[in-house]
Amino acid sequence: MPMTEKIPPEHLLQWYISAGVDETIGDLAVNHFEQRPETPRVSRQKPQNDPVLFQSAPQKSDALLTTTKTLSLAKQAFSLQELKEIIADFDECPLKKTATNMVFGAGNPQAQLMIIGEAPGAQEDLQGQPFVGPSGHLLDLMLHSVGLDRTEVYISNILPWRPPANRKPSESEIALFTPFIRRHIALIKPKVLLLLGGSAVSALMQTNAGITKIRGRWLTYTDEELTIDAIASFHPAFLLRTPAQKKLSWRDFLAVKKRLTA
Repeated sequence: MPMTEKIPPEHLLQWYISAGVDETIGDLAVNHFEQRPETPRVSRQKPQNDPVLFQSAPQKSDALLTTTKTLSLAKQAFSLQELKEIIADFDECPLKKTATNMVFGAGNPQAQLMIIGEAPGAQEDLQGQPFVGPSGHLLDLMLHSVGLDRTEVYISNILPWRPPANRKPSESEIALFTPFIRRHIALIKPKVLLLLGGSAVSALMQTNAGITKIRGRWLTYTDEELTIDAIASFHPAFLLRTPAQKKLSWRDFLAVKKRLTA
């Protein structure tokens, strides 16, 4: 039998990550109906010095003051570069301490379509660019399916820093950075906004409606004198886990292309 070349562990791990693998299982199936002896529970105190796993949310009063500050800072940006520097210098968010890179935005600043997601993932955090991991690859395919590519769009996220372990952003974190993304939109001035995922919709459209109920419907984004057509769709990360919903997202992308050419 011929010898096969051994794959370095780091290469195999990178391949798993690019393929979207997010958990591991054992070699043998587990019989969950088998009776096992009960294991005594051991009370363990959570460590208080681990910022990655145990980030406490700020108190409401503190969060309100900090959000007022980000609103003031956002108004001071009159260009994308100024906004990027202001966000990079903003130190009052614990996410900055646990992330590798800030993920600001990328694409064509004169684009008619601006796509906004939730927060950076692992690959985005490493490269400092939005939607470059498995979700980004799927987004590229979806754009190509309606005749678009990254040279014709601008992409960003509600949060510029990756939450630890890809956890869902908290309400206070979303509120904190919403003034920055709203200023981001004002500087791009797109014709259409494509909001990917429930967090992007709730942050920018002030609605509690779930993404399954609101996706595919045309909405109106307003900010002072700015009025933009907006539509919500599923986040590519959700589609990787639930591929049967891709047909609905494709309809949303078709609607976006039609609105852009209207």
